[in-house]
Amino acid sequence: MKPAHSTAQGQSGDSAWQADLYSPASSVLELRGVSCAYEVGRPAVRDISIAAKEGEILCLLGPSGCGKTTILRAIAGFEPVRSGQIFLSGRLVSSPDQMTPTEERHVGMVFQEYALFPHLRVQDNIAFGLRQLGRSERKARVQDMLRLIGLEGFDRRYPHELSGGQQQRVALARALVNGPKALLLDEPLSALDLELRRQMQIELKRIQRDVGITFIFVTHDQEEAITMSDRIAVMRAGKLEQVGTPEGIYEEPETAFVARFIGHANLLPVTVERANGASAVVALPGGRRAEIATRGGAFSASAPALLMIRPERLELCAAEPGAERACMPVTCTDLIYQGAVQRCAIRSAAGDELVAHIETDRPVREARAGAALWAYWDADAVRLLQPEA
Repeated sequence: MKPAHSTAQGQSGDSAWQADLYSPASSVLELRGVSCAYEVGRPAVRDISIAAKEGEILCLLGPSGCGKTTILRAIAGFEPVRSGQIFLSGRLVSSPDQMTPTEERHVGMVFQEYALFPHLRVQDNIAFGLRQLGRSERKARVQDMLRLIGLEGFDRRYPHELSGGQQQRVALARALVNGPKALLLDEPLSALDLELRRQMQIELKRIQRDVGITFIFVTHDQEEAITMSDRIAVMRAGKLEQVGTPEGIYEEPETAFVARFIGHANLLPVTVERANGASAVVALPGGRRAEIATRGGAFSASAPALLMIRPERLELCAAEPGAERACMPVTCTDLIYQGAVQRCAIRSAAGDELVAHIETDRPVREARAGAALWAYWDADAVRLLQPEA
């Protein structure tokens, strides 16, 4: 899978992406050095600094327990901050000394469970927060929302008469009807089956474009994040690991964790033989060497490193490539048909298990279990990363 944006900023270059995170003039939401803790001395999130621009979809992505929902709850005003500040449209709403009530923050929220009132019809669920308006104004807003979510004619149905996807749309309409400055979504599609979830990803993007409101959503689903987001903030153990566009993070991960978490990545252990700042020469399994751009990373001679390459960028052939090619000998251990691609499992001379994707309509005839092959790649297909601590 290849996302459709570019440019990434990684946490290893703080000055590079801090400038991108702080844009008060255009930011609907801004977090500055925010930390939250459920127990003293055990922070759930630490020193989070990020801004969401007006009209963008920002995803907080990470494994369970990384702190992404804690951040969402802090933005909504459900959790206090131990340090740092949260601003909404330039207004300070959270700090250790101040906490603006949730109802005064002008944000909407959609939960995993949708939280629709089962005894109220669709129209009354949507209008629940409009009690201060006159009857005709309430009705007009509800009809506008029903048109937006594509459920005209469903206004008198009860939640149990709707499908999961329709219930999700009603919950979305209820959160949007008051015109919030930002919409917070906590795993909004997790209760839906795979096909409906993919349909709703596209539908949510359409609705967001129509209303022009900033969406900040939480997910652990990498495909969902890549499909829906303008930018992704990858989290790990309560900290930001990398922030960037979907394509930027996929193509240029700054850490081994990000490389593995966004798509499938081959991480080949190598040893740096020499480095000059802009590039490094590494020893590959099987005796070959390769020169790799360091892209700002700090590598030194004799130090271990990880060569990252995506399966779709790893090429296979039977004959040894020329000396100008970065390549290494491998053995095919398995070949699995997966529709558009064949998943070829290979093993390096050092015993490292890797995967290459072979397009089904461009087969490598020699690829079969036990076959001796050569793996090679283009210079721009690899990244050199630091080993994980």
